[in-house]
Amino acid sequence: MRLTVKPLKQKDAGRGLAAVDRQAMAEMDLENGDYIVIEGDDGRAVARVWPGYPEDDGRAVVRIDGQLRQETGAGIDDSVDVEAADVQPAKSVTVALPQNLRVRGNVAPMIRQNLSGQAITQGQTVPVSFGLGPLSSMSGQKIPLKIADTRPGGTVVVTDSTDVQVSEQPAEQIAGGPEGSQDHETPDVTYEDIGGLDDELEQVREMIELPMRHPELFQQLGIEPPKGVLLHGPPGTGKTLMARAVANEIDAYFTDISGPEIMSKYYGESEEQLREVFEEAEENSPAVVFIDEIDSIAPERGETSGDVERRVVAQLLSLMDGLSERGEVIVIGATNRVDAIDPALRRGGRFDREIEVGVPDKEGRKEILQVHTRGMPLSEKVDIDKYAENTHGFVGADIAQLAKESAMNALRRIRPELDLESDEIDAETLERLEVTEQDFKQALKGIEPSALREVFVEVPDVTWENVGGLEDTKERLRETIQWPLEYPEVFEQMDMQAAKGVLMYGPPGTGKTLLAKAIANESKSNFISIKGPELLNKFVGESEKGVREIFEKARSNAPTVVFFDEIDSIAGERGQHTGDSGVGERVVSQLLTELDGLEELEDVVVIATTNRPDLIDSALLRPGRLDRHVHVPVPDEEARRKIFAVHTEDKPLADDVDLDDLARRTDGYVGADIEAVCREASMAASREFINSVDPDDIDGSIGNVRVTADHFEEALDEVRASVDEETKERYEEIEQRFGKAEAELETEEKVGRTFQ
Repeated sequence: MRLTVKPLKQKDAGRGLAAVDRQAMAEMDLENGDYIVIEGDDGRAVARVWPGYPEDDGRAVVRIDGQLRQETGAGIDDSVDVEAADVQPAKSVTVALPQNLRVRGNVAPMIRQNLSGQAITQGQTVPVSFGLGPLSSMSGQKIPLKIADTRPGGTVVVTDSTDVQVSEQPAEQIAGGPEGSQDHETPDVTYEDIGGLDDELEQVREMIELPMRHPELFQQLGIEPPKGVLLHGPPGTGKTLMARAVANEIDAYFTDISGPEIMSKYYGESEEQLREVFEEAEENSPAVVFIDEIDSIAPERGETSGDVERRVVAQLLSLMDGLSERGEVIVIGATNRVDAIDPALRRGGRFDREIEVGVPDKEGRKEILQVHTRGMPLSEKVDIDKYAENTHGFVGADIAQLAKESAMNALRRIRPELDLESDEIDAETLERLEVTEQDFKQALKGIEPSALREVFVEVPDVTWENVGGLEDTKERLRETIQWPLEYPEVFEQMDMQAAKGVLMYGPPGTGKTLLAKAIANESKSNFISIKGPELLNKFVGESEKGVREIFEKARSNAPTVVFFDEIDSIAGERGQHTGDSGVGERVVSQLLTELDGLEELEDVVVIATTNRPDLIDSALLRPGRLDRHVHVPVPDEEARRKIFAVHTEDKPLADDVDLDDLARRTDGYVGADIEAVCREASMAASREFINSVDPDDIDGSIGNVRVTADHFEEALDEVRASVDEETKERYEEIEQRFGKAEAELETEEKVGRTFQ
């Protein structure tokens, strides 16, 4: 059958599989585990059949990885001939190891396990995973094994009974196959090595592969094919990796320029080097020129003081779209500072399309993890999905670092057994290597997410159960923040906009910050915490720039909760402050435009807390900005009982401690006061125990310590209620005022809808 080649999913790459759509399998009378021959224009390969993905049914598709595409000489979307293959089980196989891999002992069982089920031919190079990369000098890459000999000859399949032998000759000295079969070099990076960037990769391929393979399409449409692609996004998201994959996959000349290396101190030499690169590309067209860190050689001409940079930018502009024809040369630029590039480069005809390579979401992180753990001896307990969910703000480079650190932790466990004086590693030691759940947990502690590095806050392990009472408040926060993130389809169906922000107000110590921690944890989103005063800066414009950068980070890492603690310190009523050079007013204005300006906030929720809501600028409190005003009240008796239960849950309480009685007697106590009472009671019990016991006997009698009712009596004498009746009434008045304003607004909206 004639089938169309598509890329394989990341987790299945490197296993010699071909995923054939089920309809084609039925027509060819193939079953799962059979073998097929795939013939392309430049070669043939044998692969094991795997049922295709559900989305491929009836599309006449065969999905193979980069290694098999290289062997067949077929690119993605090319057509190949596929037929059933008659392959013999191998009686014996001789393999040759690379010269720089030194292993002592019997590695044959490991090689057999790696090759099991794969179809191999004499002379073929097969990349295999040999335990952990750091042990070999291949530094994490798969190790290319050369198939020196097979019995019987031809294409055979390795089984559990195959006798595997290791050749004394290194792989570099073994010649190719007997029938002059081509020995294809293993591609360095293929499309299967890129996770979480399917849409971006599709756009790059559309811009680069289509004009090169089918220029007639553009001629028929009467348009010029695209000439350039600019990849931009945070560092570590995979821009350079994508360019390398495209270079490996397309059948075109590829040359790259590292920005700073063409800069020269001699007049005119930088421009000449740039011209030479483009001339060489034109001679070898179709060609791709990749310029990494393009902002270093093409900054805004008005902003730079150097004459060389201006001339290089001018030269680059004329090369990309000057009077002379560029021919079939496509330019890919990569940068993480897209706004620093000269605007003249960012127009059609030069960089026709700008593709943002953003921070990966949960699914993207899972794909990247699958890529980096593909050749790793993982323990069964390692749950990739869990780590994909818990790595908010991690870019591809961070996840690669996580996998590498986990492997290094596994390596540290066996390092005492290694003979560091010897050049060789024992094969048994290699076999015992395993990356465990504990290795991953340990590695995760030491890695900060790049995308949130400046504002990263470890989300506290606080759940709703840790917040005693406040049921109404918790419910309102769930509706406002959790629901839009968890059930976006409901909001879409109801044509509802999620709230932009929440203002939590109430007396000090009632649990506003604790609620913010719980909502950050429960909403499974990125969390950026801002202490109000830290934004203020003595230089003009810096404070507003700080606000801009926070919201920019929040947008690029959505879904995000931005938490402003003590917001009254930076968002006071405008016109009231005369001694701060107007910086407070400018910060408020910047906050207003970020929350409800022309640029839309998607999947970003702002939580602000204050105990002085009367000081906050009224424009900030209107709907569309901090829409929801949630009063965190002084707890009533039932809530106080629950708060006591939270704070005494793990304490060794005596039988005479009555939490109901304590709740009844602590009118006016807020959550912080109750925590202080429990701490003071525990301190009193500890003091009494330490003073009554000999220091040598402490370990033996520690289990007898109890916090009694007398200790709580002592604590209540020490800790007084922090909220009086007058304060309580003042906050209730504010709540009524906010409630009245919200009710009036709802009435206006209803009237408006009626007229519509």
